[in-house]
Amino acid sequence: MEIKIDNYLINNNSKVFIIAELSANHGHDINIAKKTIEAAKKAGADAIKLQTYTPDTITIDCKNDYFKIRTGTIWDGRTLYDLYKEAYTPWEWHKELITYAKQLDIICFSTPFDNTAVDLLESLDVPAYKVSSFEIEDIPLIKYIASKGKPIIISTGIATLEDINKAVTACRELGNNQIILLKCTSSYPSKIEDANLLTMRNMKETFNVEIGLSDHTLGITVPIVSVGLGAKVIEKHLMLDKSIGGPDASFSLDEEQFKLLVNSVRDAEKALGKVDYQLTDDKRKNKQFARSLFVVRDIEKGEKFTQQNIKSIRPGYGLSPNYFNDILGKSANKSLKRGTPLKLQDINDINFI
Repeated sequence: MEIKIDNYLINNNSKVFIIAELSANHGHDINIAKKTIEAAKKAGADAIKLQTYTPDTITIDCKNDYFKIRTGTIWDGRTLYDLYKEAYTPWEWHKELITYAKQLDIICFSTPFDNTAVDLLESLDVPAYKVSSFEIEDIPLIKYIASKGKPIIISTGIATLEDINKAVTACRELGNNQIILLKCTSSYPSKIEDANLLTMRNMKETFNVEIGLSDHTLGITVPIVSVGLGAKVIEKHLMLDKSIGGPDASFSLDEEQFKLLVNSVRDAEKALGKVDYQLTDDKRKNKQFARSLFVVRDIEKGEKFTQQNIKSIRPGYGLSPNYFNDILGKSANKSLKRGTPLKLQDINDINFI
């Protein structure tokens, strides 16, 4: 299946679609947000992604224990409303940021967290949608997104197999098969040993979709490994400078680190290449270092070849070592000096070829 996000085609043979996640990394300064989009472009990202919600569209302002974070995250002790108030991207910025991204020729889309966010993004004609891990069970929201007929990238950080199946089925019931599932570990930051990247292949086989990674680990090892397992989308948080702070700072990459990620992913793609057994010119040249049959003692004309006068050694200018046992006992049709590569024309009775 081929999925088109703006002018970017995603399929089995395409390059990895690399998304820089802006999220909360703007410090409530639109100029920082714009500079982060610039940084994403300079670093080589294919897309910049926003998140579209307000504190009041995602939760309520309530301070009882239900709304306090206490799950071992970097945000423990805070209320949801307080966290989202700090993290959200003002809706009045969206048009300006999307327009700015277009001017820079970088794709811009977003994660909506309710129907009103979808409506806003539709009015701005975003080319795709992202569903966050924590919204994967909100089937009505997923159906509303799917009804827009655009590609849907779904993170699976807290999902069971059944949850994923319900989300994928919901999209397909609306006639939307443009689905990309991202392996994700919803802890912030997450541990490398919890990545379980082999799950990506199983998701591809199980649901017949394109696959990728939404990564919250520190560093870039996990995204690079994901390329070898078939990831066609990689999402990673980007921020201008860790000193800006904010809820996502600890697991975000700066511009230099993100550039290293992009370059490493592109190198990994080159290394994967294609199935190819042909010899390049360099490989042909290096065949000379392979083993072959050489005369290792002077041999007189008519003398038989033995394990003492011929050997399989480097370099590779003589006959293949595969013929060694067939040649033993045959005779030389001319005198051969030590250090001479053995050739067919040196041998009497070559019917073994």
